[in-house]
Amino acid sequence: MPIYLPESTDTVGSDVDGASQLSVEALTPKEIVAELDKYVIAQPQAKRAVAIALRNRMRRQQLPPDLAEEVAPKNILMIGPTGVGKTEIARRLARLAQSPFIKVEASKFTEVGYVGRDVESMVRDLVELSVEMLREERLVEVRVRAKINAEERLLDLLLPPLSPSVKENDPGQARDHHQRTRLRLREQLSEGRLAEREVEVDVPQKGFPSFEVISGSSIEEIDINVKDMLPGLFQGKSRKRRVKVPDALDHLVSEEEQKLLDTDSLRKAAVNRVEQAGIIFIDEIDKVTGHGSGQGPDVSREGVQRDILPIVEGTTVSTKHGMVRTDHILFIAAGAFHVAKPSDLIPELQGRFPIRVELDALETDDFVRILTEPRGSLVKQYTALLATEGVTLTFESEAVAKVAGFATQVNERSENIGARRLHTIMERLLDEISFDAPELDQKIIVIDAAYVDRMLADVVSNEDLSRYIL
Repeated sequence: MPIYLPESTDTVGSDVDGASQLSVEALTPKEIVAELDKYVIAQPQAKRAVAIALRNRMRRQQLPPDLAEEVAPKNILMIGPTGVGKTEIARRLARLAQSPFIKVEASKFTEVGYVGRDVESMVRDLVELSVEMLREERLVEVRVRAKINAEERLLDLLLPPLSPSVKENDPGQARDHHQRTRLRLREQLSEGRLAEREVEVDVPQKGFPSFEVISGSSIEEIDINVKDMLPGLFQGKSRKRRVKVPDALDHLVSEEEQKLLDTDSLRKAAVNRVEQAGIIFIDEIDKVTGHGSGQGPDVSREGVQRDILPIVEGTTVSTKHGMVRTDHILFIAAGAFHVAKPSDLIPELQGRFPIRVELDALETDDFVRILTEPRGSLVKQYTALLATEGVTLTFESEAVAKVAGFATQVNERSENIGARRLHTIMERLLDEISFDAPELDQKIIVIDAAYVDRMLADVVSNEDLSRYIL
């Protein structure tokens, strides 16, 4: 499933309070690791590997073009159990670098001819995300100009321009009166005093038929529709609609933003960003490894690997926004490899992931840090959520340690799902408080070790029960 990364278009590496830090181009590998440490606990080797990969990408951009073309990205294979931070490390790295990023699951793909997705769809999805990223950035650049143009159009609706006959009869006085009135309306508009007035705006009718045309050799290219091919045939009609001034202004601003965007240059820049800075995270790569039987589902699994291989090696993929080369996209693959081994991958694919890092299973001390240290830690999340109900929630250190201990205990007894176990345990721990928060008389609540024992001890001690609840 595609994941759209940028939460904002602010400077990369800015503080929570807005203080600007180093740009991503100036970040050293140690500083990249320090940024990742703010969100992901432990796994120093994996952080080190992705930091070097990102820094090498920056180094490559400073090389002469002929040499830069020869420098291939050093793709990474992450090996480790679920819930230890493989996906989060890749996601945070892409967000730090403001790179287009998607996460795909290798098990969702099948060989051509079987039911499943075409492997080239990962590149097409990445291009779509890059276009949206760049569109958001360009909209920020043109927003001020668009608002100025929209205000002028809105003033024309509130006070239509002088007719030619009026200009001819009394050009000077009529023009002065018109300008003074327009100035007063502009002031009232900026002060919000026209919020209750209504104007008529043209709103396009959405009556376009919902059929599409399949283009190319893949069903994934179904995105090219008739409206794109024949833009003058199905334009649709617009109709007048009376709306209040604030709504009209928003509508006009949106129209002006689209007019100021250069779609062709946006698409070219988006494709270039994918080619030079794109990151694709292929999860569950171990699920498509064969086990040497030579028949049955293993044949299909090896076929998936062979379909993925040219994308990772470097090929050209046709998309609705243009041809995209994958030679310099960074691929990060990950898998638990409980049953299979990295050596079970076909040799050609193994060679395309030269960097191997093993992620360690999380221990109790790691869970304590995960609960408290990251900027968006679970303790901070639940404290902030209940604060919206006027409840002040405080966690004692002993309580946090007990929660971490319970998480470790349940992971050892049942399936080890790593840090994801903390989400289940925290929900169980705060179930009563979350439900009763709006009606609570006591708005200051302290979570101590005794409270954790009361809410969790019985469930954790009963192995059969904990398998279902935790």
